[in-house]
Amino acid sequence: MSRTRTSILAAMALVAGVTGTALSAGPASAGAAAVPCTVDYKTNDWGSGFTADVTIKNNGAAKSSWSLKWSYAGNQKVTSAWNAKVTQSGANVTATNESYNGSLATGGSVNFGFQGTYSGTNAIPATFTLDGVTCNVDNGGGDPGPGDPGPGDPGPGNGSRVDNPYVGAKVYVNPEWSKKAAAEPGGSRVSNQPTGVWMDRIAAINGVNGGMGLRAHLDEALKQKGSGEEVIQVVIYDLPGRDCAALASNGELGPTEIDKYKTQFIDPIAAILGDSKYSSLRIVTTIEIDSLPNLVTNTGSRATATPQCDTMKANGNYIKGVGYALAKLGKIPNVYNYVDAGHHGWIGWDDNFGPSAELFKQAATSEGASVNDVAGFITNTANYSTLKENNFSIGDQVNGVSVRQSKWVDWNQYVDELSFAQAFRQKLVSLGFNQNIGMLIDTSRNGWGGSARPAGPGPKTSVDTYVDGGRYDRRINPGNWCNQAGAGLGERPKAAPAAGIDAYVWMKPPGESDGSSSAIPNDEGKGFDRMCDPTYGGNPRNNNSMSGALPNAPVSGHWFSAQFQELMKNAYPAL
Repeated sequence: MSRTRTSILAAMALVAGVTGTALSAGPASAGAAAVPCTVDYKTNDWGSGFTADVTIKNNGAAKSSWSLKWSYAGNQKVTSAWNAKVTQSGANVTATNESYNGSLATGGSVNFGFQGTYSGTNAIPATFTLDGVTCNVDNGGGDPGPGDPGPGDPGPGNGSRVDNPYVGAKVYVNPEWSKKAAAEPGGSRVSNQPTGVWMDRIAAINGVNGGMGLRAHLDEALKQKGSGEEVIQVVIYDLPGRDCAALASNGELGPTEIDKYKTQFIDPIAAILGDSKYSSLRIVTTIEIDSLPNLVTNTGSRATATPQCDTMKANGNYIKGVGYALAKLGKIPNVYNYVDAGHHGWIGWDDNFGPSAELFKQAATSEGASVNDVAGFITNTANYSTLKENNFSIGDQVNGVSVRQSKWVDWNQYVDELSFAQAFRQKLVSLGFNQNIGMLIDTSRNGWGGSARPAGPGPKTSVDTYVDGGRYDRRINPGNWCNQAGAGLGERPKAAPAAGIDAYVWMKPPGESDGSSSAIPNDEGKGFDRMCDPTYGGNPRNNNSMSGALPNAPVSGHWFSAQFQELMKNAYPAL
């Protein structure tokens, strides 16, 4: 695939077989009359299909609605679109505004995109008309200029990346989450905190049920930015066969739908994030939570294995999907990719730690990706592992028995998330990731206990009384992950809080359910997982312990008022 800017003269050469280019209908040359409009048409082409990113600039009178038309010389067919209503009759295509983007001021721009198919050649349209008026075409030649993106670049940026995007920057407050939080009694105390924006299905790109889509969030981030720096956090979460060891957050794509993941999910997201309109934002992407570690811990002959995870390991689509996302998004200069790395209660054991790091290296060097496409890793996403256990450490012993032998630690090498994240970072660097990678830790729900948390270690009657009496994390088992009773809000989002840690973040918006506590029909592809049922007695992945889940929970991602109240009550630091 390639992506560059070209004139009509260069477009003629495309008919001879060079595909996947972009046309910029740019400003008139010096001394020429002002043009009424310009169109920038860019494509990402894979030989039988393509996505297009189209930007219209209006140089005439302000408009309250708009209609852009063009004709194809080949057999291109538009199959789906976002941010515009696109219709086609034969070779003739018409794009009209959606209800939310019809206003087009003088000097203003609007962007939309679509996906299409073709055979033969994918010649670029020679002419565009906006409300019947022909837009300008740049006849200055086909070679990219010094500021133009070269082949493979998904969009322009505003310069080189910084080492830690969170330093010196505000972080985007999602107004949709903030409104829900503020509506809760006492919620205004935290409703101004930044949280992640979740792209958890294809429809989320444009917005679901009247909610904000990706562009709407980016536009709002620009408003919040003002004159300073602004980070916006976007969770990329729609792998084929997603969440193979659980059911509550199963996704819409089947195990083999890797092409659909690439062309209908990642490509449209990349087209939007690569829009020069957003080049002044620092865009942090969290890449596919609950995916790669499953291929280590829940496959093969292990008691924790599932047939679904064995399938995903065999077909390689987790590796391919993550690699493709990293390659595609990593080419955007102001995007910072952080790969999900599970948590210490998942891959902190010796037989999981090294193999997981090696698997991440494999994914980060597949599908055209490289370690340079990885800014860092994130741990504890949407989980509950305590940031720091102060009352015991992994080296402690009771009557000659190691803490590792306690039922809670269960031979893990780590007792908390901070020590795990720092050690895992070193392991990743040793395998070839860049020295300056940073870690994020999701602290949205790992506060535990508020002012009532233990003040010191438990009695040294046994290693279990010592650990259980002093631990902050009050889960029945560290493998429990769904709507945990007793959990609290953790450390507030903070930049560069510890060595090797780029930020503490609230990537999981507090108050959004992990999964329903009973089966609830839905059109989101999400199943019922017994780990979200408070009466469930567990499975090998949580040592056959009770689930510890709250009752009466809605489908994952939906607002769960009782959980939000629980999180505020048990917050540490206290509210």
